[in-house]
Amino acid sequence: MPVTATNDPRPSSNKTFFLTLEQCERGDTRLLSDVLSKLTFNDNGLIPAVAQDVETGEVLMLAWMNQRALEKTFATGKMTYFSRSRNELWIKGQTSGNFQNVIDIRIDCDGDALLCRVDQQGSACHTNRK
Repeated sequence: MPVTATNDPRPSSNKTFFLTLEQCERGDTRLLSDVLSKLTFNDNGLIPAVAQDVETGEVLMLAWMNQRALEKTFATGKMTYFSRSRNELWIKGQTSGNFQNVIDIRIDCDGDALLCRVDQQGSACHTNRK
């Protein structure tokens, strides 16, 4: 029996947008601004981002991004997150040298979470563990 969500706050056009992305062929392009405008950020303007090692598939960390962090990540190729404790952008590796170079960023089917496949340089954790 199909289930219908009745209280989904996203406009149906956003759902349709992500459905069309799923059907894109390799090499198809979309404007970054169009994609960013359709993402669902929480009440604090954040979206969860899982960092995954592109070579091993290992999940390295979960962090948060706001729109500015996403824009900076795309501009620099370095993963940039939003630090909730410091209330500021945070370029992974800026102080430790353990950068995460972006390979690609994938969006889940309804646009409310990101999978960031990265080339991890050194450890990912502040405890120096991968």
